[in-house]
Amino acid sequence: MFDGGVSWLFLAFGLLLAATALTAWAPFRREPLTVVSFALGWLAGELPVHMGVVLGAGTVALVALGGLGTPAGWAGLGLVALAAAVFVALAVVAHRSAGLVDAALAGASGGPVDAPGTDRRPVWARWWRLVLAVPFRFRRVRRIRNIDYWGDGNYRHKLDVLRLRSAPVDGAPVLVYIHGGAWIIGDKREQGVPMMHELVSRGWVCVAINYRLSPRATWPAHVVDCKRALAWVRAHIAEYGGDPSFVAVSGGSAGGHLAALVALTANQSEWQPGFEDADTAVDACVPFYGVYDVTGDPAASGTYGPGLVDLVARRVMKVAPADAPELFALASPDQRVTAAAPPMFVVQGANDTLVPPEVARRFVRRLREVSGAPVAFLELPRAQHAFDILVSIRSRHTTLGVVRFLEAVRSRAQG
Repeated sequence: MFDGGVSWLFLAFGLLLAATALTAWAPFRREPLTVVSFALGWLAGELPVHMGVVLGAGTVALVALGGLGTPAGWAGLGLVALAAAVFVALAVVAHRSAGLVDAALAGASGGPVDAPGTDRRPVWARWWRLVLAVPFRFRRVRRIRNIDYWGDGNYRHKLDVLRLRSAPVDGAPVLVYIHGGAWIIGDKREQGVPMMHELVSRGWVCVAINYRLSPRATWPAHVVDCKRALAWVRAHIAEYGGDPSFVAVSGGSAGGHLAALVALTANQSEWQPGFEDADTAVDACVPFYGVYDVTGDPAASGTYGPGLVDLVARRVMKVAPADAPELFALASPDQRVTAAAPPMFVVQGANDTLVPPEVARRFVRRLREVSGAPVAFLELPRAQHAFDILVSIRSRHTTLGVVRFLEAVRSRAQG
């Protein structure tokens, strides 16, 4: 009886691992399974080696307990073998991201964008951080928390400045990071940590910002806050060692949407109430898996399901697209592209089930048709939404690519 129970447990173990691995490799793209695919496949897609360790340890334990005593156990072993093969394939694909980063920077519109003198070895994302995976606080990075960029005491109007603790910096380039969370959740402490810590370790100053969230806030409060934070950075970042003459912006998902929109609408007074004369321009933009269209137009949104469109309309805009088409168009980065767009490095996962890859492809096509600045595009095979939150093989390669892109843009700006 005990052996039979362990065999059935082994089968369940195999089923779970196989489902996780296969969903990471080939996720479902139809609602409502898009969110399920993300939840089930995200961790396995980014940490296949870790999953392999779990698989191996669990298999050894279950076999030792008699898990192969019945046909159910042997079926479980077969499923575990299938999952192991997929995890190996996912690890290989993630490792090959380095070559894809090289190709993206070399294939940027207007010619290659790279900084040949940049050290391609990770400063922060060492091998042991890959083992830990979770980006724990780094003692060399000082995080100055909860600076009020608006002056009203609202936590959503506060930002953190990240800089080196041991060596004072002066005149350092600046990256502003905007968190994601579908415009309704999220916090400045939660996302972009591996990339910001790598940049800070190389002498940059990074700024992680909060902004008002829906449903309490109504569009365009979100982008107004981001611009107000940028105005603060231009005016005050020198006090923290940053160089206000070079400010880049980045973010993921809804943060990618806001980063791209901020970059494309510099100094536009309608989104700068009370600070119309402030400088909110940026010198470079690196959006990750951003929502570049919010109109709900199938031609623009690729395979967006009704869930995202409904969320934006009900919770963020609080009006239907048909009743206010101009509002949704003005909030869509791919409809705000001009020749004055700053250099952009657009990063997208091919397996993203929350923001379809076609959305990023269309945005890049429009940028390359119109923008006079370099546009690099990196589409990562088998990468899910939010792949860069963890310290993974893939996120380490993309982070180093961002470093090279930003250093190249800064070098050009300096002449």
